[in-house]
Amino acid sequence: MSEVKTALRQTAYAARKGAFALCEQTGAVAAATAHLLAEIGPAKGRTIAAYLPIRTEIDPRPAMAALHSTGATIGVPVIAGPGLPLDFRRWTPDTSLVPGPFGAMIPEQGDWIIPEALIVPLVGFDAACNRLGYGGGFYDRTLARLAAHGPVRAIGLAFAAQELPPLPLEPTDIPLDAVVTEAGVIRR
Repeated sequence: MSEVKTALRQTAYAARKGAFALCEQTGAVAAATAHLLAEIGPAKGRTIAAYLPIRTEIDPRPAMAALHSTGATIGVPVIAGPGLPLDFRRWTPDTSLVPGPFGAMIPEQGDWIIPEALIVPLVGFDAACNRLGYGGGFYDRTLARLAAHGPVRAIGLAFAAQELPPLPLEPTDIPLDAVVTEAGVIRR
């Protein structure tokens, strides 16, 4: 299974890199942001976690800023350690950031939050909203922990080029509720 996923990751990385290189010319981030905000709907009073992009991930910060401006509480992931679920620290557009694990920026300080919805990064996805991540299992563990305490909605954010054929699944893989790209929304 790991060899198959490794090969799929290589394919998805290459597709993501190509889409990222063209995203300013194609308006992909603006289009994906519009689709994402529509998919989330009214955000005032809601607690939503997103991510600060690394490498060639599609940038959720325009959506995060828009959600924050409408009264949502926004958080970003902080890796507590290997094999653990993610924790989320409050983020605003003015939050002071420091380098965290894997090259992601994290808030230097701030309140810890428990999100009711997550905007999730990914390497690849399939038409059934299955997610291919980096292989650490952080989001699967996090979604399982959050779901044990109540409903949580997980929305993947990606370039359309990252779509793959049906992904091989392991028992710990948790599908997303939706995947948003510049081309639209795929729902489970």
